[in-house]
Amino acid sequence: MNVLMFGWEFPPLSSGGLGTACYGLTKGLKNQGIDITFVLPCVPSGMKSDVVKLVSPEKRIRFVKVNSLLTAYSTVQSYHEQFHRFQTNSIFTLYGKDLFAEVHRFALSAADIALDEDFDIIHCHDWMTFLAGIRAKECTGKPLIVHVHATEFDRTGGNVNQGVYDIERQGLHAADGIIAVSYFTKNKIIEHYGISPDKIRVVHNAIDPEAGQHDYHVSKSDKVVLFLGRMTLQKGPDYFLAAAKKCLDIDPSIRFVMAGTGDLEPTIIERAASMGIADKVLFAGFLTGTDVDRMYSMADLYVMPSVSEPFGITSLEAMKNGTPAIISKQSGVSEVIHHCLKVDFWDVNDLADKILSVLRYEELHQELKKHGSMEVGKFSWNEPARKCCEYYGELLC
Repeated sequence: MNVLMFGWEFPPLSSGGLGTACYGLTKGLKNQGIDITFVLPCVPSGMKSDVVKLVSPEKRIRFVKVNSLLTAYSTVQSYHEQFHRFQTNSIFTLYGKDLFAEVHRFALSAADIALDEDFDIIHCHDWMTFLAGIRAKECTGKPLIVHVHATEFDRTGGNVNQGVYDIERQGLHAADGIIAVSYFTKNKIIEHYGISPDKIRVVHNAIDPEAGQHDYHVSKSDKVVLFLGRMTLQKGPDYFLAAAKKCLDIDPSIRFVMAGTGDLEPTIIERAASMGIADKVLFAGFLTGTDVDRMYSMADLYVMPSVSEPFGITSLEAMKNGTPAIISKQSGVSEVIHHCLKVDFWDVNDLADKILSVLRYEELHQELKKHGSMEVGKFSWNEPARKCCEYYGELLC
């Protein structure tokens, strides 16, 4: 079976969990004997050979480059700023002057690619590829699956961009089938987009339990609590900082690390200073590659206080590296893991209490570490890939 897959992030061009999920899923699909042509809107020089070697030495996965300014987690504002930085370069004169124009241009290019490729089914990841998928379906008549990793309601806390919502809704209604990364996400699709539950298949994400494990340590006297993710409303960095303040009022020896970048980063840094805890909170910036696993391993505890998290692969990555985790109940990953602590993102007092408990009680810490590692060790991308293959077959029939 051949799949034409549209995405806008793939390692090493990766800014978050979407790239990790696309890599893991395509690797799992390769193991199922699926041939994939993966269309990316932007491929830096040299990425193609690196990615093909990393993902598929057998070249079962092939990449098609479409010149575009689209990047992972682009917003209307960030795209506009990027366009003006590069508009003096003649190569960018063909590009749209705003994000939505670029999404439409990507869709037109995708139609040309679809007519040149041999495939059985179209598989699109998240909203910026939905129009491309629709065009490919219109040109070829092949079935379309849209894979929802996050909705505009997750990213904005309900303060949606109408243009993004409209594209999401158009893609969801045009698709022959929908894959949601959790029941949490499925319910949002039903509630906000008017989609029948029968059209949605839940396929939880996974991790590669064997890859990227490290064993780094800092001083035994230091207790390190980690936040790792985009500093946006969706990820709840402000709740993490509020809990850190409460913990430090009781135990000033704890160190809090916030790794990641985003639109809230300047605000969070200023807030840490105004709270008087700037010397206890380290801002590590955006991490990639082995630095991510190194950071997990150095931490005594990982906290994911997301306001609305469709899945949350980071918690699995932390547990894989032997780091106990506290996760938001408002997350898809909470549906599939049990050897962790769970909190409502807004309950800062409960979050602070749980942080202190894990750091204070060695038996609790060791139990979470031991059983959490054992639990995520059973995860594999082969299972989500198998479910996708079954869905492909159903739609083709």
